[in-house]
Amino acid sequence: MAVIEHTVLQFSTSSSTSLSAKVHPLVIFNICDCYVRRPDQAERVIGTLLGSVLPDGTVDIRNSYAVPHNESADQVALDIDYHHNMLISQQKVNPKEVIVGWYSTGFGVTGGSVLIHEFYSREAANPVHLTVDTGFRNGEGTIKAYVSVNLSLGDRQLAAQFQEIPLDLRMVEAERVGYDILKTTMVDKLPTDLEGMEASMERLLALIDDVYKYVDNVVESRVEPDNNIGRFLLDAVASLPKLSPTAFDKLVNDGLQDNLLLLYLSSITRTQLTLAEKLNTAAQVL
Repeated sequence: MAVIEHTVLQFSTSSSTSLSAKVHPLVIFNICDCYVRRPDQAERVIGTLLGSVLPDGTVDIRNSYAVPHNESADQVALDIDYHHNMLISQQKVNPKEVIVGWYSTGFGVTGGSVLIHEFYSREAANPVHLTVDTGFRNGEGTIKAYVSVNLSLGDRQLAAQFQEIPLDLRMVEAERVGYDILKTTMVDKLPTDLEGMEASMERLLALIDDVYKYVDNVVESRVEPDNNIGRFLLDAVASLPKLSPTAFDKLVNDGLQDNLLLLYLSSITRTQLTLAEKLNTAAQVL
């Protein structure tokens, strides 16, 4: 265990940097799982973030692992040997993934976070600090990302200032349905396939409605046009296949029939396996 002792004044301000990050849902689920399995005496869980830095400078966070630690008001003890052994094991599987920062559970940054960030600053250049609110203080899981900037007076360093940076949670629609359910404090049951499809369609209709409102506002000169948004909408429309209503209906119906056929075949297979098991049991008894 390595003990890090340092006194740093900390601030938390809004983002003023162009750096951004995106995180995959696997990382969030892994962090929540580590928090549930934490020791009884631990108030929070910390760990290492793995990923890469994209050509545009965006930090792509794709994986993570927890690091054992002990924390008090004025010092933090990290199990550095465990951290390095886990890093070697992870890079054997994904050699392109490197350390891009660290995470902690809780709402925002604390004094102990500054000490841990100082250690990860020696492991990676400009590491990202990801916080996941597992206490649901705002009624849902809040996820934020920070970077640290040194505040100096001449040659004298005064403090380490945490600045929040834009964070994009990247996921496909099926993952988003599960995340939207897990981030709320009360979940009655997991959705069925039909309910998940319904939630996805409702979200799609809401997005289309937002696009209609934005385009109408631009046409009516109620808002200033944004060329970046216009190009994005053009690319989205151009990516849609040109299908007639008849061809689209046929495509949907064919897909539905294929799914029903798979369900039918799986039900027959399950029934045959059950009958075979019962016949074998009866044969052994006789």
